[in-house]
Amino acid sequence: MQEIIKYLETGSNDPAYNLAFEQYVLENRRDATYLMLWQNDNTIVIGQNQNAEAEINQAFVKEHGIHVVRRMTGGGAVYHDLGNLNYSFITDSGDASKLTMQRFTDPIVKALRELGLDAQASGRNDIMVSGKKVSGTAQRLTKGRILHHGTLLFDSNPSMVQGALNVDPEKFRAKSAKSVKARIGNVRDFLKEIGKDMTLSEFWDYLKETLSGNGFETDSLSEEELAEVRNLAETKYRSWDWVYGRSPEYDVHSKRWWDAGMLEVYISVKKEHIENIKFYGDFLAVMPLSEVPEALEGCLYQKEEVRRAISGFPLKEMFGGISEDEILETMFPEG
Repeated sequence: MQEIIKYLETGSNDPAYNLAFEQYVLENRRDATYLMLWQNDNTIVIGQNQNAEAEINQAFVKEHGIHVVRRMTGGGAVYHDLGNLNYSFITDSGDASKLTMQRFTDPIVKALRELGLDAQASGRNDIMVSGKKVSGTAQRLTKGRILHHGTLLFDSNPSMVQGALNVDPEKFRAKSAKSVKARIGNVRDFLKEIGKDMTLSEFWDYLKETLSGNGFETDSLSEEELAEVRNLAETKYRSWDWVYGRSPEYDVHSKRWWDAGMLEVYISVKKEHIENIKFYGDFLAVMPLSEVPEALEGCLYQKEEVRRAISGFPLKEMFGGISEDEILETMFPEG
């Protein structure tokens, strides 16, 4: 007999609270597989390793009262509004070396296809319908548990998506579509094209039933747990340090695009040793990489010394598939 999935809702459109809720469940609810469906009010959500200042259009964000938050998973920046529905799977990770996006994207693709849509997984972490992106996904691995979450553009405002984000034109260098607006689509528009319109509320109910497989048990967090969620929202997800952080003064700046994503590095060098280093990028990390900069502080700024310092880390998980050689090529742009 297959397990019954436990279903949770946050009861909030507050992005900081929702991300804290998700993190709390990942780290503290280890008894079952959980499905969450949730929404954020107008928000830019940046990936764990991204440079916030570089990713957002500050004037547009301020003018439109858009929230800016940083999530704990890798990947690129996304825009959320109440026409967007987010989903989260939280479960045992199994063998981390065999972890794939497909395990979690397949049920989403299947659900969209059963509505009659031409859906498929594409690239590193996208789900497409009729050639346009309707979903981006990311993962986080911690203590034998995995969080996989994604967006579903149902009836979002494409002009807001385009205006809120600063998208590096290099991101489109191998694509025929030259703007965010040209690349994305809304599930509802595709449903209307085949005569199957539904409201977001109906779509929400459909996904809840479909993704739960053999059935679900509606669950909730206790008052004590919710107090911890609120505290995490205040101390982490609303904090300036977490969202924006501080870039180091740097002597070396390098940015490279690899098959697994963009990697950018700022390095401060003093007396030939690394004094401070920051990595940024939209790579799909499933583990935090904070231990790598810590290990490199004080290291001689020479390629083979750096190679020795980082060789013992699970770089594939920390840098989302960017290899050791690619990290070194980014750090030492002159060879």
